[in-house]
Amino acid sequence: MNDLETRNITFSPPDITDLEIEEVASALKSGWITTGPRTKLFETKIAEYVGVNKAACLNSATAGMELTLRILGVGPGDEVITSAYTYTASASIIDHVGVKIVLVDVAADSFEMDLAKLESAITERTKVIIPVDIAGKMCDYDEIYKVIEKKKNIFKSGNNLQNKFGRIIVLADSAHGFGAKYKGRNSGQVADFTCFSFHAVKNLTTAEGGAVVWRNDLGLDDQEIYSQFMLYSLHGQSKDALSKAQKGSWEYDIVYPGYKCNMTDILASIGLVQLSRYGTLLKRRSNLIEMYDKYLLPNGVDSLMHFSEDFHSSGHLYLARIPNISESQRNQIITIMAEQGVATNVHYKPLPMFTAYKKLGFEISEYPNSYNQYKNEITLPLHTLLSDEDVEYISQKLIEAVRTVTNLV
Repeated sequence: MNDLETRNITFSPPDITDLEIEEVASALKSGWITTGPRTKLFETKIAEYVGVNKAACLNSATAGMELTLRILGVGPGDEVITSAYTYTASASIIDHVGVKIVLVDVAADSFEMDLAKLESAITERTKVIIPVDIAGKMCDYDEIYKVIEKKKNIFKSGNNLQNKFGRIIVLADSAHGFGAKYKGRNSGQVADFTCFSFHAVKNLTTAEGGAVVWRNDLGLDDQEIYSQFMLYSLHGQSKDALSKAQKGSWEYDIVYPGYKCNMTDILASIGLVQLSRYGTLLKRRSNLIEMYDKYLLPNGVDSLMHFSEDFHSSGHLYLARIPNISESQRNQIITIMAEQGVATNVHYKPLPMFTAYKKLGFEISEYPNSYNQYKNEITLPLHTLLSDEDVEYISQKLIEAVRTVTNLV
């Protein structure tokens, strides 16, 4: 690599074009800006893209996960398992519904839960497992389902919906994974329920937003499940604003005290255009990952594998690991990169290291593999506004920073 001029490279800006701006303007001019025809169309398009019957759009993936737990009837006395190596949303929603959080360490040199430890964590109180498709790479779901099948005999159903499964339910935190594939199936077709994020930094953005989908082969009443998501997301109100706006149709019922986490037509208008561009966006992300790999892997930097015969990542994050460095050295590298105009990040600080989870009784010493993944991880910019030259510059500066910190120069 040649010496390159200093640049100013942000971590993950949204890729917004005039097409999105024009569609938002059209929504604003339409007189309908809350949940309405654009949101419903976006839901239809999401379901078509994923290959499922229905999709429910909400204001975040977090809301999607929490509402899924509530619709499944998960509550006090139950347990839900997720990874210790994830963003807080994967676990906080478990606490929100009054359930015991069970964290499982990742496997050695992996960002996925250790399956042996997952099996050991399952009890007769376990209702749901939340795997995390970190960086857009789908977990090994076939193996997760094998673990669940081995423990099927101790599963205790709490209601009729859980009876339909007769086993622990898999709720994928695929906030990073929209557009990812696993053994020929799309994210959304593998886990029982799957939640996507359309936050500002995600591959496909609606500024804030998310969606939840569920498999077609579970014997569920799609319209009933969809209706439950709509009720829960709009205060338990039996009619949304669009339905109430019809002539003489003002009256509604409150079926139960619900929540307020619906998607709006303004947000959906962004998403509709983003989805029309998404194939091109995914291809560019794949190209960027290939370039990073070409520059970094021969120079001793490890990274998450995004592509194989069994899986194809959505390419949301480039997780780089610097072997044999400490947490302090990793932080020095991040500072040097910032001084060279490159914004980086860390995905993730394990949950037991945060105050909130310490107060719940978690200790990082019980999750050594998660800590070892975290201490030398640096997330590099990966977004569709990067140029080829940007990737070369970032790679060069990372290699230089590593050599400086490890005294190899």
